[in-house]
Amino acid sequence: MKDLGEPREGACPEQAKRAEGSRSSRPMNRAFGSLPFKTLRRNSDNLPPMPDFSIGVDLGGTNLRMAAVSSDGQLLEKVTLGTKVALGPHQVIDRMCDAIQHLSEKYKPTGKLLGAGVGIPGIVDLGTGMLRKSANLPGFEEYPVRAEIERRLGTRVVLENDANVAALGEQWLGAARGIANVAVVTLGTGIGGGIILEGKIWHGMNGMAGEYGHVTVEPEGPPCGCGNRGCAERYASASAIARMVREAIATGEAPAIAHAASSDAEFGAKSIYNLAIQGDEPARRIFRTFGRYLGILLADLVNTLNFEMYVLGGGVASAWDAYAPAMFEELRARSLVYAATAPDDPLGNMWGQPPSPALSEVEGDVQAGRSSAGVDSPSNSGFSPGKDAAALPQTGSHSERRTVITLALLGSDAGLYGAARATALEG
Repeated sequence: MKDLGEPREGACPEQAKRAEGSRSSRPMNRAFGSLPFKTLRRNSDNLPPMPDFSIGVDLGGTNLRMAAVSSDGQLLEKVTLGTKVALGPHQVIDRMCDAIQHLSEKYKPTGKLLGAGVGIPGIVDLGTGMLRKSANLPGFEEYPVRAEIERRLGTRVVLENDANVAALGEQWLGAARGIANVAVVTLGTGIGGGIILEGKIWHGMNGMAGEYGHVTVEPEGPPCGCGNRGCAERYASASAIARMVREAIATGEAPAIAHAASSDAEFGAKSIYNLAIQGDEPARRIFRTFGRYLGILLADLVNTLNFEMYVLGGGVASAWDAYAPAMFEELRARSLVYAATAPDDPLGNMWGQPPSPALSEVEGDVQAGRSSAGVDSPSNSGFSPGKDAAALPQTGSHSERRTVITLALLGSDAGLYGAARATALEG
């Protein structure tokens, strides 16, 4: 299946917001990976000065992405480099800092640099700025990431877990814009996410809040790498789909899935989605299971947090029409809070219109049914959503507020915006 196409050049987030009213009659052509922002450049000294800016960094195992973002949310410029982890942490940090310095010097005449925010996968020690553990960045364990960047740049640096800054990005400029309290759940190879309270990341005691993937949803379920059994990510993630595909093939009762697995070189979670929407019952059963356990997880979150909004991100989340009916059925049955505050039509009133089921080509090596491998990262899991949201929900008085479950909008750029925002908030 073809991707949804390249995002068009166009407005910054503020301009996009002003265009909200026309979306129902003129759907945007937005791919999941990025918003249709246009790089802003000063072509004349007569232009008014631009606001202060921060540098947001997404340090991944494959790509090193940076963006200069103004304090009012305008994307000034974005840079992508290969991480080259094999060269070691010193070389990676050197290349990162060279790029940050280039961006900061370029935009320094237009405003003050507020600092740099770095989103990094793994367990971050917020006090020391060290990366304690990361599966995607071998050699970085116990490495003083923040201190090394600050030493090279001579500016303030905020180091955060990548899921936390992605959640902050969605709250600042994405699906939860204008909502102070929100939980973002990322459905990728596993399940990650973050909690935003009063517009700021809530870290918990030591920065490990928001480990949704390891909430138990089936006490005697399959073992998880964390040491528990029946974790949510063993049922509602790309790797969970791969596991259920292998099990379905092993029964001999899923001929269409078995045929696709043996004949399609790019067989993966997207293939199962395609079979499901074509009516293949074993494929539909897999997504019903996915939705059911995601509903159990969301019921726990809704009962505990009572937030106005819960945002689902990551590539697999956009298979909405395959799993959402089971998700909402389970959520309503298991959460009194949701049952009392659910929208009249949660499936058809998702930000004013249901999301499109269109999906992109698989990226990465998701070989469901052939190996246990999933995707490289939540933003690279093989799906891409269709239409973007129509308008912010009307909250009104407390008695009128509804619990909204919606899709993320910023895709892989959420971490860049969130990292830049974290720097501004720390100032």
